[in-house]
Amino acid sequence: MIYNEACLEGMKKIADGSVDLTVTSPPYDNLRTYNGYCSAFNFEPTAQQLWRVTKLGGVVVWIVNDATINGSETGTSFRQALHFKDLGFNLHDTMIYQKAGMSYPEANRYYHNFEYMFVLSKGKPKTVNLLCDRENARRGQVSTHTERKPNGNLVRFKAKVKDLGVRFNVWRYHTGFEGDKMRYKHPATFPLKLAEDHIKTWSNEGDMLLDPFMGSGSTGVACMNLNRNFIGFEIHPEYFKTAQRRIEEALAKKRQELF
Repeated sequence: MIYNEACLEGMKKIADGSVDLTVTSPPYDNLRTYNGYCSAFNFEPTAQQLWRVTKLGGVVVWIVNDATINGSETGTSFRQALHFKDLGFNLHDTMIYQKAGMSYPEANRYYHNFEYMFVLSKGKPKTVNLLCDRENARRGQVSTHTERKPNGNLVRFKAKVKDLGVRFNVWRYHTGFEGDKMRYKHPATFPLKLAEDHIKTWSNEGDMLLDPFMGSGSTGVACMNLNRNFIGFEIHPEYFKTAQRRIEEALAKKRQELF
């Protein structure tokens, strides 16, 4: 379910401890105005609401970047991550969303092509389905491993290297026009596959997901594709309609596949 309202007001209506996973990308540092809607939002009350609605063991994936102002990156992303820790969240993982391309190159610094993905957990994550799609160079070979026991002794054992290993925490995606072009009506989107990969990792079918900044609706579409329940908020009427259409189309497609 998606609502055309400010997330801070919308989240106040969500019950305590009812959300398994949040996947969202908030506006960055007043970087844009969305057709008259300023990208600024009240971070600290929003973070407090996320703490309140997240289940024990639940996860928040906070995808964020920094603006460069007067020659310096703002560092807002780091301050936000530390504030989440002050609220009680664990900084479970600091991941990187690497873009296959880049935009707006600058002459005096290396070309920027990534965003942070802070994985925050309320206690120990209750669901972790690590993606194993990294091809092992030594697949099929026998490797020797060591393990230190509680008494300090080292134990050596051999094991066959699997064909596929656990993915590293730098995730690379193409950002060009692929498939559903409707989502590009929003000026700041993330790939549908990125949302799906986090949803697969940190939740199970039937879980409740949240996206406070729904934008063009990618998180909602991913939830439809992966049989998750979701609630989302988008304050901009045009982007809300885009997200709504995309989610309705995903639902119609799923119904066709079932019947």
